[in-house]
Amino acid sequence: MRFKVSILDLVFATHNQNKLEEVRAILPKTITLRSLDDIGCHEEIPETGETLAENAKIKADYVTQTYGLDCFSDDTGLLIDALNGAPGVYSARYAGNQKNAQDNMAKVLSELENVDERTARFKTVIHLNIKGQSYLFEGTVEGLITKVQEGLGGFGYDPIFKPFGFDKTFGELPASVKNSISHRGKAIHELAEFLKKETI
Repeated sequence: MRFKVSILDLVFATHNQNKLEEVRAILPKTITLRSLDDIGCHEEIPETGETLAENAKIKADYVTQTYGLDCFSDDTGLLIDALNGAPGVYSARYAGNQKNAQDNMAKVLSELENVDERTARFKTVIHLNIKGQSYLFEGTVEGLITKVQEGLGGFGYDPIFKPFGFDKTFGELPASVKNSISHRGKAIHELAEFLKKETI
């Protein structure tokens, strides 16, 4: 018996190629995933929300309303307990609007220089617009902020975040391991399970 499998065409509202490839590795192969650059959207969509969920919704809604395409967007924050949840929603631009990862990590390490309490968590929220409906998916991972950068892999704050249960940072762990335990990995796996039902 033959089953007809439909192909979904989805936009991931990002210009970040690292994130795009990370997500492509997790989503079903029946999904054609395109970035903002792929659809000719080269502007930065303003993230004016006060929460991760609001920012994810703003970006996904912009693409759906402007281009008429099914889309999902994520917003991720690093929440550090000793900094009262900062950088949080401002994680990407914590050290300035240039959104430089090295500057952001340097600022965090400077603020925690004499702090022993270094617990933190990454949180990702995904907002999906598909077939006229909207859905939300979340993922978190708990860990510690290291005292120095460790590893050259990953992106963002990965070299200074060590997940509980591991002796290596996200910057040192293989991508396959990181994707299986990370905040974005968990949220994307939830999204993937949902999308599998949409492609059968």
